[in-house]
Amino acid sequence: MAERVALVTGSTSGIGKACVERLVADGLRVVINSAKSVDAGRAMVAELGEERAHYVQGDIADAADAQRLVDESVARFGRLDVLVNNAGTTVRIPHDDFTTASPDVFRRLYDVNVVGTWQMSVAAVPHLRESGAGCIVNVTSLAGVRATGSSIPYAVSKGAMNHLTLLLANTLAPAVRVNAVAPGLVDTPWTADWGDLHEAIKVMAPMQRCAQPEDVAEVVATLLASTYVTGQIWVIDGGLSLR
Repeated sequence: MAERVALVTGSTSGIGKACVERLVADGLRVVINSAKSVDAGRAMVAELGEERAHYVQGDIADAADAQRLVDESVARFGRLDVLVNNAGTTVRIPHDDFTTASPDVFRRLYDVNVVGTWQMSVAAVPHLRESGAGCIVNVTSLAGVRATGSSIPYAVSKGAMNHLTLLLANTLAPAVRVNAVAPGLVDTPWTADWGDLHEAIKVMAPMQRCAQPEDVAEVVATLLASTYVTGQIWVIDGGLSLR
């Protein structure tokens, strides 16, 4: 593990940050990324240590930035073994509000969640193949599995990411494994003002709480270590799918 290098997109807060901290604790060297939160990224490097962590600013929806993220990661640490496609965006729109869920909203969410994930994966694949143990983990959502989620455009984009996971896993095997984690509602800064949903999950989910970022990071780390697992969508919802 000490030799392996991971790039985690969208990783200065929430799930991404928890993944970075878990992977560094597991012995990996990790590249941190955000589109805008430069100070937060640099603060994480200062805390984790420059020998274990490096920050690169970039927007995964921009093709040039996606390629640069991979190039700078390899330039800094000499290799790339793991890509965690965590960067994403959403907007909260009631599912019956067909006006607000406009084509522009679909395009914006697809540009980041689907096209951005594709661009990062394509840029990383040559290095992941060279690794001998290359692995991609896509952070999708329960909304891509069930008829739920913060908006229909978001849910559709996450469903597309799930299918992209299966296609990449089939195409890149055996050199590169590709899996996805699909969390339900996670307690992050992004969802901090979604109090009504947090309370609803506590009532409905068998585990009686929302997920914490560390719950997702634990499954990501497990998938990295599970060398015979590929093409899987691992739902992390506290049993909500049972009800």
